[in-house]
Amino acid sequence: MKNIPELALLMASCPRFSIADNVKQLQDLACGSSDNNFFEVNYELPDGKIVKEVNVARVKNGIAVNYTEAYMRRRDPDCMVIGDTKKSDKTRYNERFGKEFSGLREATFSWLAKQDLAMFAFRTGHKSIGEDAIAVVPLNAAFFALGLAMLQGILPQDALTEDFNPQSIIYVAPIFRHTHFDGKQVVVHNRTDELYEIFAYNLYPGPSAKKGAYGVLIDKGESEGWLTAHCSAVQVKTPYDNVVSFMHEGASGGGKSEMLEQPHRLADGRLMFGENVLTGEQRYMELPRTCSLHPVCDDMAMCHPSINHKDSGILRIIDAEDGWFLRVNHITQYGTDPNLEKITTHPETPLLFLNVDTVPGATALIWEHIEDAPGVACPNPRVIVPRTNYPNVVTGAVGIDYRSFGIRTPPCTREDPTYGILGLMHLLPSALAWLWRLVAPRGFSNPSIIDTGEMSSEGVGSYWPFATGAKVTQANLLLKQFQQYHQTRNILIPNQHIGAWETSFMPQWLTRDYLARRGTAKFQADQVVPARSPLLGYAMRSMRIEGVRIAHWFLEVETQPEIGEDGYDQGAAILKQFFADNLALFMKPDLDSIGQQIIECCLDDGTVDDYEKFFPNYETIIEKPLG
Repeated sequence: MKNIPELALLMASCPRFSIADNVKQLQDLACGSSDNNFFEVNYELPDGKIVKEVNVARVKNGIAVNYTEAYMRRRDPDCMVIGDTKKSDKTRYNERFGKEFSGLREATFSWLAKQDLAMFAFRTGHKSIGEDAIAVVPLNAAFFALGLAMLQGILPQDALTEDFNPQSIIYVAPIFRHTHFDGKQVVVHNRTDELYEIFAYNLYPGPSAKKGAYGVLIDKGESEGWLTAHCSAVQVKTPYDNVVSFMHEGASGGGKSEMLEQPHRLADGRLMFGENVLTGEQRYMELPRTCSLHPVCDDMAMCHPSINHKDSGILRIIDAEDGWFLRVNHITQYGTDPNLEKITTHPETPLLFLNVDTVPGATALIWEHIEDAPGVACPNPRVIVPRTNYPNVVTGAVGIDYRSFGIRTPPCTREDPTYGILGLMHLLPSALAWLWRLVAPRGFSNPSIIDTGEMSSEGVGSYWPFATGAKVTQANLLLKQFQQYHQTRNILIPNQHIGAWETSFMPQWLTRDYLARRGTAKFQADQVVPARSPLLGYAMRSMRIEGVRIAHWFLEVETQPEIGEDGYDQGAAILKQFFADNLALFMKPDLDSIGQQIIECCLDDGTVDDYEKFFPNYETIIEKPLG
């Protein structure tokens, strides 16, 4: 194994050092030992005060983890800082804290050297493409190691041969959250010439075990010219045996996990399309048989050159994870999602639950959410499910037919106009799809992270919060990807609201079934129309699913009487300003010249026809030019 001096010193100095071989060992250690059903994760501060971080319970279907602070139950979007001096557009440690990271780095190793430690080896990304890595965790935080091992996989000890060559390492030291960071979540990325180091100063796995490992992949791709997309993907098989593949991107809360779910049905089998926020009117839809789903990935997909051919025109992806970090805040009662409930209640292998209200020895139920305060449910309950537990899961690389982008939209009315002007589905030219990924709106009422509620941007590809390098470099890589894989079609889908109608994730479920049924056939010119806001590409003029007509006000939001053209235009102005503010940040000399022209087109109120012209090889999905 590659020599890592700091790791060798820890192994020689700490009181006890355990190397885990498999997930089962970490499950046994999560509660202190296999004989315990309950365990408290405590740390002693320098002043002698004991801080309790986490309660860990062994339940029938796995391990349940609950944090004592509500703040720790979600990812803090400002937790990442850069500890090195390599190229980066992110906040550096010395900029935020007024001192160099080297001092805390040494203090971290000194603290770890006094702890009982657990270590295990894994590979970042897909096993056939990824690189060797190591995790070092306090033994009493074995639940954290368990989560990382379930997400990224674990290698047996006999893999630690002289050929094992770790390129990254994660150190977990939660005590420093209290001694150095006023209780805030902080994850330091420190890129040395020999090793990518991640120092996790908190125990919520989102920023480090999940997104920290993602940062390693992004950094690798940035140096080699490829991307790891922030997306879910699914192959959809229709009742007529047609198979269509979807890749769904978006900021946190944008519907990635939901793209792998069947539409939620009422007790009588109907689908509740939406409820009008002003009148209370409800709209329903009957769809006797939906499509079968074959999940590909849940959150991270490697677009690696080894699985893609630049001349194919179709983007191919492969899952970057071994397990999926599923948010279940929308599962509020038994029967909401029978498929997911079955997978998590009677799993093939034990699961890891976070922010789910349960007791030792019970069965953790994903609709029983811990409360942040009396009567206030935690908005971010999670469960880690090994991808092999999913029925019909797809192994290997998959070519993508439709590449969608999801955005959480607020209600929009004439009296209270917002950017919630998206119809059920919009078709986007590649150039416009690229712009949407540059701005990547975080959207309305985000449950996954600590947020102010205002519209904000997660940036390039929606994975910018996890990247350590340069924003324009990532923008150029994305642009190149859209140019090369021009036969993968691009769509935009809202969730939560369509204008004045509350819809949850029904728009993307219905869009998925609709497009799967019609396959990759082109749209006739009379089926689509340029959206009133050019940023939304083409709107659907008509849509039928299994003979059921979708009301036109769900397709062209300005036709809703609660909004009208005046309310729509005010919302469009909000969206336009958001694009202008965020796209200006990319107008730098090293941005690709075509990219600069596309942004200038947007700032100059370009039309959807203007966006179509940027990629001459783009095969439009409309049969003949409009007009």
